[in-house]
Amino acid sequence: MSPAPQSPEPSPVHEIHLAQHPEADALLGRSPLAALVGMLLDQQVPMEWAFSGPYTIASRLGGDDLDAHGIAVRDPEEFAALLSAKPAVHRYPGSMAQRVQQLCRFLVEEYGGDAGAVWADAATGEELLARLEALPGFGRQKAQIFLALLGKRYGVRPEGWREAAGPYGERGSYRSAADITGPESLAKVRAHKQEMKAAAKAAKTAKTAGAAKPTTPAKTTKSTKSAKAGEGGGTVKSPRAD
Repeated sequence: MSPAPQSPEPSPVHEIHLAQHPEADALLGRSPLAALVGMLLDQQVPMEWAFSGPYTIASRLGGDDLDAHGIAVRDPEEFAALLSAKPAVHRYPGSMAQRVQQLCRFLVEEYGGDAGAVWADAATGEELLARLEALPGFGRQKAQIFLALLGKRYGVRPEGWREAAGPYGERGSYRSAADITGPESLAKVRAHKQEMKAAAKAAKTAKTAGAAKPTTPAKTTKSTKSAKAGEGGGTVKSPRAD
């Protein structure tokens, strides 16, 4: 008698506090695609807004999770309208709708639509970083932050993951989404980002001031030149007596 087929193991559930919203954070904790989409949306908006996006999208699609295949083939205009409906998923819902669909199409083509496969068998941190950088919408910084998030909050820790994540992989830091464990740490990360912005602004101002051109002196008139000649000790001839 052949053994009964085994059900696939459920995805592990992780305690996440990025959205600061119970249902949205629960989705991030159990859905690799939701985590990726949240990271993609995390730019030019508050972190909580960005990471609440996957839950909002899933709810508007009528499901309890995101599906890469379904999003990839959806009509672009309809999907943009879905993200634009109030409250909007992002400050720029139209462009972000395009990016989310590009990400999902890539995942379908390269990983069969399984977002978790991006990191499931990565042997080293550098390999995982390269895979993340290959994702549409993920530059090096975003890839490093997500790599740190995977290591610190999702238990994805291939050899050398901290080094590959750069400063975002440091222990005890408060630099990014990877360091959020609740409201207190969120406040610390936000304060750090504000300090970084202020420092960058000050450096830019100093650089601009240093590159400013010196003021060109006004042209000297003929009479002024004569006066300056006398002041400088030059010989000034007296009018000749007749």
